[in-house]
Amino acid sequence: MSVNPEENIHSQQSMAETLLSHSILDAMPDAVAAVNRQGVIVQVNSQAEAIFGYTRDELIGQSVEVLVPERQRANHDQHREEFHRRPKIRRMGSGLDLYGRRRDGSEFPVEISLSPVETGNGPIVLSVIRDISDRKHIEEELRRVNEELERRKTRELRDSQNRLALIVDSSQDAIIGKNLDGIITQWNKGAEQMYGYTAREMIGRNVSLLCPPDQPDEIPGILDKVRHGKRVEYYESVRLTKDGRRLHVSLSVSPIHDADGKIVGASAIGRNITAQKRIEDQLRQSQKMEAIGRLAGGVAHDFNNLLGIVTACTELLPGHLDKESREYVDNIREAAKRGASLTRQLLAFSRRQPVQAQILDVNERLKEVSKLLKPLMGGDVEIVIPSRATAAIVEVDPGQLDQIVVNLAVNARDAMPRGGKLIIETGGIDLDEGFGREHSMTPGRYVMLAVSDNGTGMDEATRLRIFEPFFTTKEIGKGSGLGLATVYGIVKQSGGHIWVYSEIGHGTAFKIYLPSAEHKLGLGSETSTEALPAKREGVTILLAEDDPIMRKLTRKMLEEHGYKVLEAIDGEAALEAIAKHSARIDLLLTDVVMKGMNGPELVLRMMDTHPEMKVVYMSGYTGELVMHQGLQGGIRLLEKPFTRWALLKSIDEALG
Repeated sequence: MSVNPEENIHSQQSMAETLLSHSILDAMPDAVAAVNRQGVIVQVNSQAEAIFGYTRDELIGQSVEVLVPERQRANHDQHREEFHRRPKIRRMGSGLDLYGRRRDGSEFPVEISLSPVETGNGPIVLSVIRDISDRKHIEEELRRVNEELERRKTRELRDSQNRLALIVDSSQDAIIGKNLDGIITQWNKGAEQMYGYTAREMIGRNVSLLCPPDQPDEIPGILDKVRHGKRVEYYESVRLTKDGRRLHVSLSVSPIHDADGKIVGASAIGRNITAQKRIEDQLRQSQKMEAIGRLAGGVAHDFNNLLGIVTACTELLPGHLDKESREYVDNIREAAKRGASLTRQLLAFSRRQPVQAQILDVNERLKEVSKLLKPLMGGDVEIVIPSRATAAIVEVDPGQLDQIVVNLAVNARDAMPRGGKLIIETGGIDLDEGFGREHSMTPGRYVMLAVSDNGTGMDEATRLRIFEPFFTTKEIGKGSGLGLATVYGIVKQSGGHIWVYSEIGHGTAFKIYLPSAEHKLGLGSETSTEALPAKREGVTILLAEDDPIMRKLTRKMLEEHGYKVLEAIDGEAALEAIAKHSARIDLLLTDVVMKGMNGPELVLRMMDTHPEMKVVYMSGYTGELVMHQGLQGGIRLLEKPFTRWALLKSIDEALG
């Protein structure tokens, strides 16, 4: 099957936007361009637009060479190919004169950091591009001053030194001069802003003051290299600020020579890359979640297919068994339902379950979620869920409701390192117009879901920011900062509101208000007896399913209800059956994920010749295939495992 390059670019752009949202990229201080294997740009941030003078729409889909001067494009292609052969995080600029090209044709020196990112549609390269014009200018001035030191010691030299001092002081990078013993001799404004110390506080003190205690040999090692005339470029490390914060920094250290050429000290240019490191960590976390999601999807597909076979057998067996045997079949059916519920929860937590709002009782759902919480919280956390006689009816996606509770519970566990109590409770509340106006809420009946702990609590500054994407109080690598942002998004998507109350040392309470759906009970709901739809005479169904057992059992249930069924083992076989069958085929019942041609591809091919044919999809796991194909607009999805009633009802509704 041929691949359309433009579709592939759009697919990679979609994947890049999933892993690298605009909010992530725009948080970085440097320009960022995501480039695929063919050298085509699939995503950029706002800094790239500002530095290069192009808009995001102008850059996406263009060759990355548009940002490279013509004289360097051959070398650029060579470096890109070498990187794809041996992908790893790499910084370019050391010993190389790299330049970027703006939209108006002007050029400027750059330093480039390359990071490989694997996606479902092939690898992309994340290029972090830094304008180093200021640094080049400083280095040029340093070179000129050294040349003047060698030629003469005059007033012009002092003027040059003063001019250099002004340039150094105006740089946003931290520029520090020190002797070979590590005693600081120069400290610019950039160093003051980065580390919090003034020049008066630092000049005369050893630069090791900035190093964490666990790095005692780092600075002596760097100074030893300087003594031997070596430069240390783009070295990444950690430094401490005056208030005790840890900064990730990129350092370039060069020897300082006197008039006779003797090495007398070192100059270090440092840049704060803490934000960049956090973004890289979030990217790795996103990739990890992407991998977990793909694994969960594959497991769910196979597991739900097996459960589908078990469920179909329990639907067909009762008519052939005595009363005592039917009780055993009912137990098997109930176990299959529990297995399907666990699979849906797995997909929900990996964000691979399509959102499907349902009318449900929060109290009943909490009974199921509590089974997941006990192993998560550990033995030293007591989980309290007070029983409620009054139903708490809402309309929400069950998996998303589980995700809300689990995310809040995990946050509470982190706030109780020595154990404690987690309380989850519900209640009903009527909000009048006055309260609604004051809190921007629609008046009416709400269901309150409260999750409280007696942990460490948080201060007001933290409380005001907890729902911001990527905001976290945890160390890098310990949290992505997306948990509470996800909770906030789900609550808002469900038409609700969320508030948080907290005090240092007294714990935290989250209160969520979801619109009551009690008035919707009975509207379009299934009857308790699940009465089967009326039989239709003369209706032909084409069944495309690659699992032979599932195909046989599904056909049996359809034929017992009076339908005429044609079988196909895959998409190609289904097209052949359509071509050979001269009579009308009323409906296509197809699995989504099949070997060779999948369900959506089959439907697209079939619609060209039979646009009137109705379609019902069935699948144990649809994943991105469903989301990208967009199963909307009257096309129905039947999730495995399904009952006879669900199968026949879906077909009856599709036929109209």
